[in-house]
Amino acid sequence: MEKMNAAIEKMKMLVGMEVEDDEEEASISASQQDSSFAFMDDFNQNCTLTTKQRLYGFAACLVSGIACTLLSMLVFFNPVKFGITFSFGNLLALGSTGFLIGPKRQVTMMLDPVRIYATAIYLASIIVALFCALYVRNKVLTLLAILLEFGSLIWYSMSYIPFARSMVSKVMLACFDTEF
Repeated sequence: MEKMNAAIEKMKMLVGMEVEDDEEEASISASQQDSSFAFMDDFNQNCTLTTKQRLYGFAACLVSGIACTLLSMLVFFNPVKFGITFSFGNLLALGSTGFLIGPKRQVTMMLDPVRIYATAIYLASIIVALFCALYVRNKVLTLLAILLEFGSLIWYSMSYIPFARSMVSKVMLACFDTEF
């Protein structure tokens, strides 16, 4: 029974639910004093969801994000619609993890030194794709921007898997190494 309670507590921590622990309460009160995350603290406290609601929100947001991304292929020859639906689908898929771990932890993890560059490149590629679709209206540039966005999404996603980026880098170097 004790192992099961410990597993439930770990699962609650994983999905961002509050765990009844004196150390965590102290860290929460210390983090509330930090003015840079005061808005996020208030937002997290007002958004209390059950585990089932979090999973439903995650699934709905992820499925709708993937659907928008896939449906954007139907309107590829209209760069405005394509860029908007593809980028909106990626933002929905990115926001879906906020349901699991909470918005404050999501932002904190995105700004973690390990993935800050991947986050910046990914968000910049979304902006570039929307700029090419809405203002430049060039199909080739929009396609290149979407390819950049897709590649940066993969690189950003791999930042959450331990050693994934270093493994992919080593494989790419091995595949494209021109020295004999």
